[in-house]
Amino acid sequence: MKLTLDQIQSAMGAVGFLGDAGELAPLGIQTDSRVLKRGELFFCISGERFDGHNFAKAALERGACGIVAERPPFSMDEMMGMECCDGGVPLLMVQDCVAALGKLATHYRQLTRAIVTGITGTAGKTTVKELLAEILSVRGETARNHLNLNNQIGLPVSILGATGDEKYWVMEAGISQPHDMDELGAILRPDLGIIVNVGEGHTEGLGDKGVSHYKSQLLKYIQQGGVGLVSVDYPDLLEACDRKFDEMRYFSIKDPECAYYAEYAGAVSEVQGKYHVNLCGKEFDVTAPFRGAFAAENVIAAAAAADIMGLTSKEIIQGFEQATLPEKRFNCSQRGNWLVIDDCYNSNPLSCARALETAAELAEDKPLVLVLGEMLELGEQAYEAHNDIGKKITESKADVVCWIGKNSTAVKDGLNETDFTGEFHCVETPQQFLNLCKTLCVNDGTILFKGSRGNKLERFVSVFCDSFCPSRTTGITGAL
Repeated sequence: MKLTLDQIQSAMGAVGFLGDAGELAPLGIQTDSRVLKRGELFFCISGERFDGHNFAKAALERGACGIVAERPPFSMDEMMGMECCDGGVPLLMVQDCVAALGKLATHYRQLTRAIVTGITGTAGKTTVKELLAEILSVRGETARNHLNLNNQIGLPVSILGATGDEKYWVMEAGISQPHDMDELGAILRPDLGIIVNVGEGHTEGLGDKGVSHYKSQLLKYIQQGGVGLVSVDYPDLLEACDRKFDEMRYFSIKDPECAYYAEYAGAVSEVQGKYHVNLCGKEFDVTAPFRGAFAAENVIAAAAAADIMGLTSKEIIQGFEQATLPEKRFNCSQRGNWLVIDDCYNSNPLSCARALETAAELAEDKPLVLVLGEMLELGEQAYEAHNDIGKKITESKADVVCWIGKNSTAVKDGLNETDFTGEFHCVETPQQFLNLCKTLCVNDGTILFKGSRGNKLERFVSVFCDSFCPSRTTGITGAL
């Protein structure tokens, strides 16, 4: 980031006397005092569990170059006694720290000459972001969100973390409330807006007009002369996007006649897959760090976006070859006799169904164990969604299912309706899960961990790997 405190103050409309410190340029933006680095500007974000104002002093002790706050976070004596810079600590007062962070990111986005891509969707947007960023990096320097920092805090922090000199920015936007996309879209103002798919996800907050309507709002914020890129495989999405934006492109994994089309062409290795793509008549194969037919959607979304931005087939192929994906996103590792699939970062009906299908494919004729957590934020659709997952579990031919969280009755109803023949167990803690594993008559195969963040399934991954897998591992990464 290349803004001085004076420029930051002006962009946010903040109040504060900076004096000579106004010429100071922070080395970055931070909202977590625990990981703050010396020279960064600390924002006192107030959340459900923590109030950043209570950690302002800790931020200064770690070397923060200034504080953005909604109220004085410490006394004047404390402030003057901290030698962050001559004259005391730069303190910028705003009405709302999150809104101020958004204003600052909006200002910074206007300064960059990078080509900006905005990505949204119910499932796979992080994967598409990572794939596209790797492809574009073949042509020039590319910035992206870290992991899925994609909300009103994460997106601005990601934007402000870019140098501003990159050739490309690839940023994802995640929403859970009706106003979210309007706020994120106004910050991002993409040159290319991509909507990967739509399905049930965060429906508790997006129930009135539906997920498709709110995802499609991204198109309203595309810059003049920009392009919208949308899947035609979701009729509700296609209808919602109609007349939102004039310059539209479409992709599909169902319609071979679509201008941008891809299909799964089979396995290359344990977790790598080959995909055949058709980009407006240019046909070739790419190797991706995942397998499965549904993942063709991620492939064609990234490949089409790169094609629209002028990259060659050779560059797109190279980008796929060098792509790796974030942890806890269908990450696979061969641990002794087990193929462990860690997809525990989040879950919704669409992503869970795809994870089950791909895990079943990877298992082949070996045992399949599913460790699944409740899908959160589904509101009135929770029973139906979990019932459907029960049916999907039967289709996967899983041998054992361990369920964590609520809505187990809905899952069991779905299993019973489809004559599930495997074992179903409810567990609450990693220790209960460990005790159960010791009683199972399954010593090898494939095990999938998948659930919403609230389930903290990474704890279950750890106890399983520590107790049943040797320390020597062969890491292979893939994602849906």
